[in-house]
Amino acid sequence: MELYKRIKKRREELGMSQEELAHKLGYKSRSTINKIEMGINDITQSKIKSFADALDTTPGYLMGYAEQGDSSVVLQGNGTVLDSLNQENLPENAVPYNPKMHTIPILGYIAAGLPLYADEHIEGYTYTDLNGGAEYFALRVSGDSMTAANIPDGSLLIVRRQPTVENGEIAVVRVNNENATVKRFKQEKNIVMLMPQSYNAEHQTQIYDLKKDKVEVVGKIMECKVEF
Repeated sequence: MELYKRIKKRREELGMSQEELAHKLGYKSRSTINKIEMGINDITQSKIKSFADALDTTPGYLMGYAEQGDSSVVLQGNGTVLDSLNQENLPENAVPYNPKMHTIPILGYIAAGLPLYADEHIEGYTYTDLNGGAEYFALRVSGDSMTAANIPDGSLLIVRRQPTVENGEIAVVRVNNENATVKRFKQEKNIVMLMPQSYNAEHQTQIYDLKKDKVEVVGKIMECKVEF
């Protein structure tokens, strides 16, 4: 059972309304809880602990790695596995242990508007359960040119590093060795089109001729996380 379904199930078991849960977590309205329970909005690893406390359960239960009342396996913030701990003794930054979960670097901001240079310095880490032997990293979006594709300003993108994508896929693309952007990718022979999806009409398709410009696909967008 997915995280959002367990949150809803546990809330209903307690006879708690969405308004009550929102109040306990400090959200302004029930709409945020509703979107989380529908699987529309994601929540951060640290926020899972807050949900567990509000719902009188454990992070392990919400993540699906333990039954209600079982807190035998957790993962400390530094990656150390902690066994046989009860809920009262858990460190503040403890999150459930998931053998598929691993850390990936956040490589700073990247434009989702006109191309903007993205400094690939590690400014932090996040988690993903995506695997398969590929290399993943995260980038922070700055701009509103992909809002219609549910990629808002400030969101965190999980990217699979790869040199090519299919036409119509959303990718991180570097232009002329120094600019990078997030756009829907399309190529017809030597012409590359980087297409925005925005509610802002100012954003227009960027067109490049491979005979004149170097266009490099850095990776494919796999997930978009909106943090609260």
